[in-house]
Amino acid sequence: MHFQWYPGHMTKAKRMMQENMKLIDLVIELVDARIPESSRNPDIDELGRNKARLVLLNKADLAKDRWNDAWAEHFRRQGCLAVKLDSRKNGGMKQIRGVIQEACKEKIERDQKRGIQNRPVRAMVVGIPNVGKSTFINSLAGKACAKTGNKPGVTKGKQWIRLNKQVELLDTPGILWPKFEDQRVGLMLAYIGSIKDEILNTEELAAKLITHLDQNYPGVVEEKYQAEHAPDAYEMLKRIAVSRHCLLRGNELDTMKAASLMLDDFRNGRLGRLTLEYPQEVC
Repeated sequence: MHFQWYPGHMTKAKRMMQENMKLIDLVIELVDARIPESSRNPDIDELGRNKARLVLLNKADLAKDRWNDAWAEHFRRQGCLAVKLDSRKNGGMKQIRGVIQEACKEKIERDQKRGIQNRPVRAMVVGIPNVGKSTFINSLAGKACAKTGNKPGVTKGKQWIRLNKQVELLDTPGILWPKFEDQRVGLMLAYIGSIKDEILNTEELAAKLITHLDQNYPGVVEEKYQAEHAPDAYEMLKRIAVSRHCLLRGNELDTMKAASLMLDDFRNGRLGRLTLEYPQEVC
């Protein structure tokens, strides 16, 4: 399976981000805590060059806590402030405003020396599709400022959100990059739903995830679906279909439905807290 998804609106969004970068003091980048490296757009490093950086390990509640800590330390060593976050349940949100001020400490001190008082920090919120940017902004603002959804591509244009007198946020659409040099990255992004499901082979994707989990978290899939271990991933899909009564006419097993169900369970944390990549793999 080949992974690539770069619709035209992403080119437009990247151009908009480039144009607005001169207005920005801080780049807040959300990544998915289950795949922190694969969910980073390499273009952001170029776009945000010479800007203060804050990396938010979002959906940290869906990943193993020990690996969340390891990834946070990894990003700090790279010169980025890093915070674990569960923006859906407001986990870690209280410290964010303070961290924003800390990240822009030099800018704030420069303003004060120039006699500029109370100029708000302007931060651009960036990330790949479906990583939770809009949910984060709404949680931080305490109200629904940005559209949210569980599919990629909900945010189409930019919008400024004033949090308070100290901070203004620029929400931006989720963008990928034109070509995945490593197809493993595309596979990881497909697992978490950052690539449109409609262009993917759902059964093949679910089978690959089952294989990955069997190698790294043996027994997780079997326990969730109360099914015996299968000799291969496609047979496991059949057993999931039996367990969840995914049937077509004539009592034929609906493995497509079982695959969609299994992917949805993973994406929403119903298989437990699972980290799919580790800091030592990218050092």
